[in-house]
Amino acid sequence: MENLYDVQQLLKKFGYIIYFKNEDDQLEMMEQEIKTMYQSMLIDKDTFLQARLIINQRRIEKK
Repeated sequence: MENLYDVQQLLKKFGYIIYFKNEDDQLEMMEQEIKTMYQSMLIDKDTFLQARLIINQRRIEKK
């Protein structure tokens, strides 16, 4: 994964399509779903960490 689009595609693969008008809310929901997927062992630790890193980078870019 290299960007937020890749994270969205990962979520989509598991049936999650997340869209909020407010991007902060969207990033928060994406992070929660990624965390749930990891806790449910649907994704491995590397995928989880990479997705979280991309989401956090996006938050920093917005500031």
